[in-house]
Amino acid sequence: MARKQKTPRWLEAARRRGPGVPEGARTDWLTRALGRAGVLPRAEAEQAIRDGRVELDGRVEKDLFAPVRPESRVRLDGVERALTARVWALMFHKPAGPVVHGSDPEGVGTVFERLRAVLPPELAGFEWYAVGRLDRDTTGLLLFSNDEQFVRHATAPETHLPKRYVARVEGLPTEEVLGRLRMGLELEDGTTRLAGASLREPDVVVLTLTEGRHHQVKRMLEAVRHPVLTLHREAVGEVVLDVPEGAFRPLTDAEVAEGLGFSGAAWD
Repeated sequence: MARKQKTPRWLEAARRRGPGVPEGARTDWLTRALGRAGVLPRAEAEQAIRDGRVELDGRVEKDLFAPVRPESRVRLDGVERALTARVWALMFHKPAGPVVHGSDPEGVGTVFERLRAVLPPELAGFEWYAVGRLDRDTTGLLLFSNDEQFVRHATAPETHLPKRYVARVEGLPTEEVLGRLRMGLELEDGTTRLAGASLREPDVVVLTLTEGRHHQVKRMLEAVRHPVLTLHREAVGEVVLDVPEGAFRPLTDAEVAEGLGFSGAAWD
């Protein structure tokens, strides 16, 4: 007799939180509503709609952008599906190699493919959005969510959410160099904000930024003549990476609300 698999604690906690906010409470369209509610991720939802497998309010709907109203009823393959939208946020330990894009012309793969490969069935139906980006060769903490409001909060410049990076560099940075990093550097796109800078090892710089410019860590360290050899992000806000490379876990309510400062209605 097959042994019954134990329900993960994070899934039990999510069920206790309740079903979430009705998807129709937001202005939305059919494809995105299916992905946000965990019925089908976007690409699969689009194909299901084109194939005539989706009914909206009693009729087959083939318009990917058909509006979804609070009272709308949706069926997939004849089975009614509730379009409720619990806000999920995940941490993922990105390895070097995959890109934070929808496709990879070099064939190494994407972070979305790596994430989906380790998701349980309970989370496989969601459309996942990456919260910001990491370069191909950068490792570490990458956040994902099914909710675009959460993504906007975590990536907005005015949020000033600190991000902590660990960079192994060429040469041995001095205290003078660290002071320059802390006080702000003049880059081609303007002066950087005040930053945290310290040494973990003689050639390892810990840099904490509250902005997210393109290649900012690499450009800042290049500007002080200590080019980056390897780069790793270990924390965003008060959320610290604690899973092995290639693994994920959902964030807790406290990590989202307190660690990341997000209190959107869909989370409550």
